Amino acid sequence: MPKLVLDSGLTLHYQQVGDGPDVVMVHGITGNLAVWHLQLVPALSDRFRVLTYDLRGHGYSGTPPSGYTPDDMADDLLGLLDGLELERPALVGHSYGADITLYFAARHPDRVSQVVAIEPALPALEDLRAHDGWAGWRYWVAALERAGHQVPPERRTDLRYLIHATIDLPKQWGPLQGLPRNPKPLLRLLDETSLPEDYNRIGTLTLDRVSSIETPVILMCQELSAFRETFDYLSVHLPNVEAIVLPRTEWGHFGPLEQPELVTAHIAARLGTEQTTEMGVH
Repeated sequence: MPKLVLDSGLTLHYQQVGDGPDVVMVHGITGNLAVWHLQLVPALSDRFRVLTYDLRGHGYSGTPPSGYTPDDMADDLLGLLDGLELERPALVGHSYGADITLYFAARHPDRVSQVVAIEPALPALEDLRAHDGWAGWRYWVAALERAGHQVPPERRTDLRYLIHATIDLPKQWGPLQGLPRNPKPLLRLLDETSLPEDYNRIGTLTLDRVSSIETPVILMCQELSAFRETFDYLSVHLPNVEAIVLPRTEWGHFGPLEQPELVTAHIAARLGTEQTTEMGVH
């Protein structure tokens, strides 16, 4: 179980497999590196060297009480790249991981070749979601109720309640589908760290800085995603972007898990040319 201790003292758990240009994959809140290894890493590791890691507070990485803003997470990512001597990989992020990759590109353009941002939310666009009528609440409640968890009317826009209810669900994907989760690490993350307050802090990536991200960005979003407004905003304001709308799915947010073959095909087709060109392969 390889781990790296950053200069900050934080320990990050990581896995690195494959051979080829470097690709780093960044998971979302309450996930871990395993989400990439179910299907995407096996499909990509024959042509890329793929690095996955557990964010602070997740999986087998350290869980400090604070430091969970997108800027903090971008600092962790820089420390990981430095420690493993990765100069300019491509970054692939999902959900909060997509936010982290965009923050990283804004702050360290010389350390990333491309970004694949799947379903980003972006804290600077939190106002789009800060109301009871946001579609995400409706989608989330519907998914929980399809899984057998009835959500009381007064809890349908209660973030902490919905996260806790989601943790209580059995595993949804992979060989352990249907088995119960171990809730203790995730409950610790939600109840004993600053993540619930930190994750949507705007920090350095304000709306007026979005247009300064010159790194090529492949942007993906499911057709009826609750984050479609973020996708539309970034599609217009990122200067070097390719926007891809994925077909609708049951959960509507988990492209790497719900339609991994399609997501993998988009990643492989778009990262391959850019990355091999950078390595001098034509």
